[in-house]
Amino acid sequence: MKPLLDTHIFLWGLLEPARLRSEVVAALEAAVEVWLSPITVWESLLLAERGRVVLEPDVPTWMRKVLRATAFREAPLTHEVAIAGRGVDLPHQDPADRFLVATALTYGLTLVTADTRIVAARACDLLPA
Repeated sequence: MKPLLDTHIFLWGLLEPARLRSEVVAALEAAVEVWLSPITVWESLLLAERGRVVLEPDVPTWMRKVLRATAFREAPLTHEVAIAGRGVDLPHQDPADRFLVATALTYGLTLVTADTRIVAARACDLLPA
């Protein structure tokens, strides 16, 4: 499995690892590579700016430090991902979710998410968290 982390899974893994199911932790630990989309980075920054998550000492410094210290493989936001995103069938119009599902489809990844709307849609390979 090549996991792609949804935004909340990325943040939980770093800030609140107890929120992750043991099966998810085991799958991520066993993965040869764990993928991260620039959309997840962007969405994390938005959450911090809105005060929904605290990233210290400041948001850009925290994010850069995490990205340097971890071995996440970047899932580029390409033209093909953008095209695939318009064809994603989700019950909501959240563009970040559409990009993440399209990224999973484009790169053959498994989206790790606890978002029940995405899980219910089954629009890509999933590891429900």
